[in-house]
Amino acid sequence: MFPGRPSPEGGPGFRRSGRPRILRRMARLVLRVAAGVAVVVALFWLLSVIVGLLVWGVMIALVVGVVLLGLRMLRSEGSDPRR
Repeated sequence: MFPGRPSPEGGPGFRRSGRPRILRRMARLVLRVAAGVAVVVALFWLLSVIVGLLVWGVMIALVVGVVLLGLRMLRSEGSDPRR
């Protein structure tokens, strides 16, 4: 009909109005799913960091405890009057 307008019969240049709406909804859904996955990955990463720090803390405490116990045993052996 008019040179700048799409023809209503579905000829060249005709676009259906339903398709962009579906694409926008799909894009929003994909963004929501991606955001959810990113949140889950971030939470598991944070949890692994916390657990890793706790494990390091326990290992350091064990090493310090063993060293202090060894020093106490050496002191008690050195001050033994029976020797």
